[in-house]
Amino acid sequence: MTTKKRNSVLLIFTGGTISMGENPETQSLAPLDTERVLSFIPELQMLHVNIASVSFSPLIDSSDVRPSDWLKIAETIYKYYDDFDGFVVLHGTDTMAYSAAALSFMLENLQKPVIFTGSQLPVGVLRSDAKENLITSIEIAAAKNEHGRAIVPEVCLFFEDKLMRGNRTTKRNSEEFNAFASFNYPELAHTGVHIKYFPHYIHYEEEVKFGYAHHFDTNVVVLKLFPGITETTVRAIYSIPGLRAVVLESFGSGNAPTDKWFYEIIREATDRGIVTVNVTQCRAGSVEMGRYEASVNLLKAGVLSGYDMTMEAATTKLMWLLGKYTSADDVRRMMVEPWRGEMSWPKAE
Repeated sequence: MTTKKRNSVLLIFTGGTISMGENPETQSLAPLDTERVLSFIPELQMLHVNIASVSFSPLIDSSDVRPSDWLKIAETIYKYYDDFDGFVVLHGTDTMAYSAAALSFMLENLQKPVIFTGSQLPVGVLRSDAKENLITSIEIAAAKNEHGRAIVPEVCLFFEDKLMRGNRTTKRNSEEFNAFASFNYPELAHTGVHIKYFPHYIHYEEEVKFGYAHHFDTNVVVLKLFPGITETTVRAIYSIPGLRAVVLESFGSGNAPTDKWFYEIIREATDRGIVTVNVTQCRAGSVEMGRYEASVNLLKAGVLSGYDMTMEAATTKLMWLLGKYTSADDVRRMMVEPWRGEMSWPKAE
């Protein structure tokens, strides 16, 4: 009788609520070391998975996450890529959607699961959601099909009972355990008594050499429109020194003020090589520029459609592309192409 080989998963601790514990003297929350965090989840010993871990030092609050931290996560995965069947990144919830989106673009030709997870309550708290999130994430990261291939070979985010594509997620609630949602794309798996996968929604990369992007350009700004926004405000944003791209959070299906000054500012910026990408402020739905008169000027000004991308995905995708290309024309061309399933195939406008 042969014993089935255990699959292996590497936990990457970056910080966040899941890594916090209560100081018995002050009752305040403070970071715990990796061994202490894992000691709160003895059930991990029951999983038929070999588990190892590495940890950021010091651990970071997700509000302090920078592209340099994304690079550190990518470097860690690259370093141990051949040694593990999957990876679980423990991360704070506030910027998890940004990090998951960024890693989805950075990791090239990924053939193994990279699962982001965390918790709304610290691991040491009695009603914490950390235990279930971590155990299930490990199971998914280790899961293989009958051919010995990873079931979900992409960057994902798991929370409560849903596995979602990382670059499709948004934090939807700061208090509920069901903290994240993928409004424009179906979940990749649902957990209950069993883990039910939906293979037809999963993204597969070419089986060629794995690698990762080394550069991000953070000369990007998010401009959220609101009634009464002034010419002075918009002009000041487009005049930021070194600015290379703007994520324009527009109304509805991609609409914006029809004022002549608004069009002229963006048209001038486009002529200077600044890339503007239009995403909707709505949680669900897609940008369809030209559908209403209020978006016609954006088309004329050279604004690109972000289709149904999240703001987090559009922002990190721009940073990634700006790190790869110096030419605005190259960035514009690549921005409207779906690379990691981050947007639905563009519809003709």
